[in-house]
Amino acid sequence: MNTPITPEQRQRLLHLATSASVATALLLIVGKLVAWSLTGSVSVLASLVDSLMDATASIINLFAVRYAMAPPDAQHRFGHGKAEALAGLGQATFIAGSAVFLCLQAVNRLLHPEPLGDVGVGIGVMSFAIAATAGLLLIQRHVIRRTGSTAIRADSLHYLTDLVTNASIIVALLLGHFGWPGLDPVFAIGIAVYILKSAWEIGAEAVDLLMDKELPLEMKRRIVRIARAQPGVLGVHDLRTRQSGHVYFIQLHLELADALPLIEAHAIADCVEAGIAAQFPGAEILIHQDPASSMERERPDPELEGEQTPAAAASGGHIAAA
Repeated sequence: MNTPITPEQRQRLLHLATSASVATALLLIVGKLVAWSLTGSVSVLASLVDSLMDATASIINLFAVRYAMAPPDAQHRFGHGKAEALAGLGQATFIAGSAVFLCLQAVNRLLHPEPLGDVGVGIGVMSFAIAATAGLLLIQRHVIRRTGSTAIRADSLHYLTDLVTNASIIVALLLGHFGWPGLDPVFAIGIAVYILKSAWEIGAEAVDLLMDKELPLEMKRRIVRIARAQPGVLGVHDLRTRQSGHVYFIQLHLELADALPLIEAHAIADCVEAGIAAQFPGAEILIHQDPASSMERERPDPELEGEQTPAAAASGGHIAAA
């Protein structure tokens, strides 16, 4: 995300991206259905099936993103953000299924070749598909930069796949028109392999979010630096992070002077929380205050060894920003 945005702005951007995605997918289905009926190209069929999967995934996204934006309730105290990751995992399943179907169709066409029909119409429709998909990708990239949405990122990834797919189909149609019809199913198989790769990437990212994978190391180091910059903080340790939808969950322990009054310790923690929240808008932050003398009883974080001060290193490898 470039700059912090309000929940209302985020909701509007996500609605724009999901609505544009559904509209584009439905438009492409109609065009590709016409092109396939006129050309008989298995590559065009491959693209048509992929667009059907896109439409299904985009509709799932539309509802999943709206659900993920719902505020926490009595049954979901941490919110509904993981609905986005579930939508991404569902998309990966749909995309992988479409790739398997395309492979089967392409192999069948290799074994039983058929001449292509009206290649001109097919090329025209696929050129239109490229233009429409490129426009959608521009919208999605803007939304991803502003919101960091996992579901929109997954949606954008398979539309990027579509862009490559549509371009390769035009090449296949041209080659078929000039006497190389056997390359049409070969291109379809190549497209299917690329789609499978995309499905794996989408699924892996969704699983990471569902399994509460830690935030990237640089983000964690930034959190530690923010905490250490607050006067009165002697060190930071036991930092734990995760992400659910657009919300970051951040937990950490502050090391404070042993004799510090509770009211002052609480005030320092509040200042640290405010500093982190300014850099991670909407984050759920939990801070525990520890007397510095208890450091040896806490868990070290080897991943953040480079952030520790000499004092922290001497007492067991606890993290602290330079």
